[in-house]
Amino acid sequence: MSGSAFRIVIPARLGSTRLPRKVLRDLAGRPMLQWTWQAACAVAGPHAVTIATDDAEVQALCAGFGADVRMTDPAHQSGTDRVNEIATAAGWPDDQIIVNLQGDEPLMPAAMVREAARLLAEDPTADIATLCHPLHALEDWLNPNFVKVVRAANGHALYFSRAPIPWKREGTSPKSPLPVGLAYRHIGLYAYRVGALRRFSVLRPSSLENCEALEQLRALEAGLRIAVGVSDVPPPRGVDTEADLAAVAALLAARP
Repeated sequence: MSGSAFRIVIPARLGSTRLPRKVLRDLAGRPMLQWTWQAACAVAGPHAVTIATDDAEVQALCAGFGADVRMTDPAHQSGTDRVNEIATAAGWPDDQIIVNLQGDEPLMPAAMVREAARLLAEDPTADIATLCHPLHALEDWLNPNFVKVVRAANGHALYFSRAPIPWKREGTSPKSPLPVGLAYRHIGLYAYRVGALRRFSVLRPSSLENCEALEQLRALEAGLRIAVGVSDVPPPRGVDTEADLAAVAALLAARP
């Protein structure tokens, strides 16, 4: 699909807790948020990329490097709510596709962004699209920080969990193989139709969401259909800690 067929909104909240002022931290000479914005512009063009923030300092910085940046309500509980405010204020139609690209994902490959948008555009039965990657290491499958997803035969999500799913009936051990072809790590990149985004944003957090701390379970509980594409490329390293910051800075500094 062409770049003009979808828009990208980058939620950029300043008040991160694990890594304070994360989106403004320096990465190889530029603020992290600028790297993310440049990556998004390379996919969809600057005219189709909007940064949604809650802080005047972030707004001023983004305006300085030429981004379309909008202030959003600081009371929002999630980046999804911020994206919905942008879509509502802009009056985008229900069938407009928006990719939600988090501000702390400066290494997100263009191919993944395009694939999420393409997947939704080509599946009229889906409300949301996202991606996953096959898991091969038992320690990753057991890691609660790696969100797992189980897919139906049509590629739609059945469930997301921090637990190792699907769980083998006979159990597992450090030497047990993973359930081949069934163990997938979710990649936190979403494409929405605006109509589905509006529907989602008025829902209250669900019981499953509160249990697992996974927002996408709210959508599943409400009957929204999530298409999940399988990416052969593993998800890039996001930035949540000082160690992540140093590692990503080194990767960006090594680019031509």
